[in-house]
Amino acid sequence: MVAHRIADPVILRLIGKWLRAGVMQGGVVMRTAEGTPQGGPISPVLANVYLHFVLDLWFEKKFRPLCQGEAYLTRFADDFVASFQYKRDAEAFHRKLSMRFERFNLALAEEKTRLLLCGRFARGRKAEYADKPETFEFLGFKHVCGSDRSGKFALIRIPSQKSCRQFLARTKEWLKGHRHWKRRDQQRYLTRMLDGFYQYFALHHCKPKLDWVRCEVQRQWMRALRRRSQRHRLFWSYLKSRAWFELPYAETRHPTV
Repeated sequence: MVAHRIADPVILRLIGKWLRAGVMQGGVVMRTAEGTPQGGPISPVLANVYLHFVLDLWFEKKFRPLCQGEAYLTRFADDFVASFQYKRDAEAFHRKLSMRFERFNLALAEEKTRLLLCGRFARGRKAEYADKPETFEFLGFKHVCGSDRSGKFALIRIPSQKSCRQFLARTKEWLKGHRHWKRRDQQRYLTRMLDGFYQYFALHHCKPKLDWVRCEVQRQWMRALRRRSQRHRLFWSYLKSRAWFELPYAETRHPTV
């Protein structure tokens, strides 16, 4: 597959050596007969090339022209979402995708695969059965069928619970190891961590969730400061008025068009 775009034999031999290099476990080199080295810098690149031919091109050239309605594929690394106008196209895609993957020694993670109704008609159809549209998570976001201020359909994206838990676990672990840093230094580092979180998740509709994350980080920080001494006077009413305890609020950084 790489040779379709790269003709340089030196590059191709180098990639071949990389694939045959094996892995080291407990100081012992283990030879591998298939796959790419886990953790190797070339592995995600080769995985993208492989899925480009196995999935992306197959979907565009072979499967999509056979669909009776609109069909789209959105992929990032090995995570992807396929959207179809008609349910029968989605069911056919699921069936043929399993056979396609089997030809290339891949397998679909069935426990992570779902077929669900989503879109502007989902709420009305689900309401007939006194139910709500299902949600799904993709790339750290929870996708919800909602509406904008004018009442029109809008796909709302908010940070998933898993993404928030992972971030808060990182901040908690960092505070545990840097409890005795100066307060201003702690503030600067936590500000950088929150800015990085906002940079990815600060979409429209996300501000309430991001404000909750900010508040939780402040609570973690307060508990870490209290552990410095048993005679602390660091109560919430006191800390929230201190300039050194302030952390940045989220602002929409990726406005919708």
